[in-house]
Amino acid sequence: MQNLLYFLYEKAYINITNACTNACGFCVRNIKDDVKGAKLWLEDKNAKAEDVILQIKENKEKIAANNELIFCGYGEPLANFEEVKKVCKYVKENMPDVKIRINTNGHGNFINKRNILPELVILADSISISLNAQNEELYNKISNPKIKNAYQEMLSFAKIAVLSGIDTTMSIVTGFKPDEYKINVSECEKIAREIGAKFRNREWISEGY
Repeated sequence: MQNLLYFLYEKAYINITNACTNACGFCVRNIKDDVKGAKLWLEDKNAKAEDVILQIKENKEKIAANNELIFCGYGEPLANFEEVKKVCKYVKENMPDVKIRINTNGHGNFINKRNILPELVILADSISISLNAQNEELYNKISNPKIKNAYQEMLSFAKIAVLSGIDTTMSIVTGFKPDEYKINVSECEKIAREIGAKFRNREWISEGY
């Protein structure tokens, strides 16, 4: 059985795609093919909502104990947005006390060729957007984006997210190749605050998780 749902520190995560518009240097999938023993490489790059929902049903009590589901796996969740919507709809209708968070690189509007925030705001309770760096040059070095203007796409997505009213956090990862990736934490926090988002500095964990 594929691990479409996995647990990390008691929190429940959904691994719905392996597709991504970035190839971040710090990404755990560059190091290993599992998280806490749950192998996250999918047979097909995109999972089906019905398969994810089946695993949610099988772990309903464990998920309810933490009251949160987080879309975060070996790819960009919003690259499989139609299936994400179906899963969110199921959770909202059947597990209304469970909060939904989507961890994203902020390229969802580019990938789906439309503004998806009006749809997201009624499905997810919060989103966390990977800011990664204080400027485009360093962002490109860290994130290795496969699309043009990736940094600006991410910033635009964050601004629209905040304006839509969804609880928005912008994050960076520090501690990975600190001599090479000279991330300015205060500058990154300033960017997030000026946009109107919360800010999170996540320390990189060697060997992944």
